[in-house]
Amino acid sequence: MEWIIGFYGLQLIVLIILIIGSWFIWDRRFKTKHGQHVPEGFVRTKEVSIDPTTKKKLVVYMHPDTGERFYKEEEK
Repeated sequence: MEWIIGFYGLQLIVLIILIIGSWFIWDRRFKTKHGQHVPEGFVRTKEVSIDPTTKKKLVVYMHPDTGERFYKEEEK
């Protein structure tokens, strides 16, 4: 009976660690993709969107060599 509790306890601990770890990785990945200062080498595209959570206007910039996208927050 003790090994069953240990087995499920270990799985629960691993699941909690994965959830917390993925939250920090997602948050860091998203924050590096938008802001006020466009990195060097990025070209403005015609694509514009509104962030549904912050209601801010985002203009899309793309790096022609890598295809990486950057979202610049536009002031109203």
